[in-house]
Amino acid sequence: MQTTTTLPGAVDAAIRGLGYELVGAERAPGGLVRVTIDFPYDEAQEAAGPRSVGVDDCEKVTRQLQHVLEVEGVDYQRLEVSSPGLDRPLRHQQDFERFEGELVEVTLKSPFQGRKHWRGRLERADDGWRIVLPPPGKPARARKGQAKVDARQAPTPGPDGPKVLDFVFAEVREARLVPTIDFKGRARRAAPFDPNAHEASGSQVTDGGRIQ
Repeated sequence: MQTTTTLPGAVDAAIRGLGYELVGAERAPGGLVRVTIDFPYDEAQEAAGPRSVGVDDCEKVTRQLQHVLEVEGVDYQRLEVSSPGLDRPLRHQQDFERFEGELVEVTLKSPFQGRKHWRGRLERADDGWRIVLPPPGKPARARKGQAKVDARQAPTPGPDGPKVLDFVFAEVREARLVPTIDFKGRARRAAPFDPNAHEASGSQVTDGGRIQ
């Protein structure tokens, strides 16, 4: 599957020019180009209340990218622009800073104690980052107490407090937020803007694109 690096740099430039951040992009089967956007991290803005990408934002970026892809000669059949969704990937050091304190899933490049996949609360450490692991048999919860996550093979907490896993950013192969679950047990996901679907039915397609 092709990723952001196979698309022209003009895509990233156009998205940033509109005031957004390119989170990810991919070419999917059937000639689909899927792009994921978010608002850039702004500490002052986050303190006032996080902003969420909506349909109007996706529509604005879609219109601009249609022009950019045509100028760049990119062969595609459909363009889909969406928000990152609840399982937003964390690909940069700044993403870790932005989502400190949230429940995350981290995949390490090399296994530690026979495991590469770890879930827990993301916190800063002296020389990098750490995941605070849930006690065995007790699921981790999102900061707002909404998501339940299986604490698979989590080490037993030590006598001095919860067990933690320390790591540096360079050791991470992949990281993403753990989706929150509403009271009906359904993950909430923002709808992307698909111009073809919009023109045909006036509705939005629900699908959070992400790079695998």
